[in-house]
Amino acid sequence: MPVTSAQLLAMCCAFYDMSFRNIPKEALAGSITLGLFFVAGYFFGKKKSSRMSISKSHCEGKDNPLMQYVLKHSMREHPALKKLRLRSMEDSGNIMMVACEQSQFMANLAKLIGTKKALEIGVYTGYNTLNIALVLPDDGVLVACDINEEYTNIGKPFWKEAGVEKKIDLRIQPALKTLDDLLAAGEAETFDFAFIDADKVNYDNYYEKSLQLLRKGGIIAVDNVLWGGKVLNPAPGDEDTVAIDKLNKKLHRDFRINLSMLTVGDGLTLAIKL
Repeated sequence: MPVTSAQLLAMCCAFYDMSFRNIPKEALAGSITLGLFFVAGYFFGKKKSSRMSISKSHCEGKDNPLMQYVLKHSMREHPALKKLRLRSMEDSGNIMMVACEQSQFMANLAKLIGTKKALEIGVYTGYNTLNIALVLPDDGVLVACDINEEYTNIGKPFWKEAGVEKKIDLRIQPALKTLDDLLAAGEAETFDFAFIDADKVNYDNYYEKSLQLLRKGGIIAVDNVLWGGKVLNPAPGDEDTVAIDKLNKKLHRDFRINLSMLTVGDGLTLAIKL
């Protein structure tokens, strides 16, 4: 059970009654003052750290009233999209799903820049895949990369229900191979939008190949760039966190792009190719 500041102060007073009757008042006053500063600092720090927490709306954010306000007053899900989100929540790995508020933002962004050709590295159940496909024109295409057909099969009926399955070119093989295949086929600088959300140790490889495939003015969106806050102090043996932190620092110095790092979902970086 959490301890309130009043309870801490009461304990301090009780401790004084039992143990410090013979200490001079001046010394005791100084000790109590320092103690009060400590208590205030503890609760201020605790409050500040809670404000800094960032999470997906379907994870920790589901208990956040402000996040629920955001969803209530901004979400506009296609019926098939909502069904797929709810179906994905039944899966034990649903933490991998792109947050609905983030997915809607990226779909709006893709539409804003007139995306006809998009790339998604990491599909899971295809919630974000469906969201992007919905904003593509009839002749648009989304090349979706994943290695787990069990997960992608969850999304396929909903893609069909929404009438966009023909826009989705799903490739079940390592994403690096798909990217190399696209480059070998002469598709460099033909993509408008790319989303990276797969194995973290390959993030830099995905970024470099996506940048080659992207046209000037196109956007690469990189997911999980805050990684639950672990990027603040990556453990040496934590390969995923080290890889994300390394890419974050690289992008900050990369003058081939303009960028913004956003505190949406688990952190989202937008890199605009110059």
